[in-house]
Amino acid sequence: MPKRTRAGALITLAVTGLAVASAGPAGAVPKAPGFLAAADLPPHPTSSWTAGKVTGGVPEDTDWDICLRALPGHESAWHRDFRTDLDTNARQITVVLPDTRSAKQLTSWLNKDIKSCPGRIELKDPDTEATGKDYGSLPVEEGAHVYGVHTETSSGASDVRLLSVGRDGRTVTVVNWAQLGGFEGVPVKAFKKTATTAVNKLH
Repeated sequence: MPKRTRAGALITLAVTGLAVASAGPAGAVPKAPGFLAAADLPPHPTSSWTAGKVTGGVPEDTDWDICLRALPGHESAWHRDFRTDLDTNARQITVVLPDTRSAKQLTSWLNKDIKSCPGRIELKDPDTEATGKDYGSLPVEEGAHVYGVHTETSSGASDVRLLSVGRDGRTVTVVNWAQLGGFEGVPVKAFKKTATTAVNKLH
């Protein structure tokens, strides 16, 4: 049975975060940047969004996400999962780097990861056809970029995700929206608004 590459479309919501720990006083723990709220996500036609807690660390299941290879391993990171009652979910991951140069480097790596992701998916699983789309940049703070990735397996499983990478100073945030299906009807305009809000909320 061929392995199905879901491209992260159905993100496991019961995730154990790699908590940002500190042996010192509470004040030594870095403060989490601002995060999206459920109302900031693209409206779902039949279900409302539910937001999970802002949790320290990069989610463990990000290790297998070959579209975001540069993310795992960051200590000063937080994430928040979002879900609907149906087949649509989302996640925001934010990382605070030591300096602006490091943040620029991570942003560059993530953009390259996403652009090259469809080709790597097909190399990893020849039974999966992957297609990427570049939806362009957004004029917010130090910038953000929006992409789409669709996968379809030989057995007919079809998943699509929208991803954005944005930066404000030394803070980088990634937003992932995903559902079953193809590019038809994906809320690109609404997701661009979500991506812009995500960067604006980092202050």
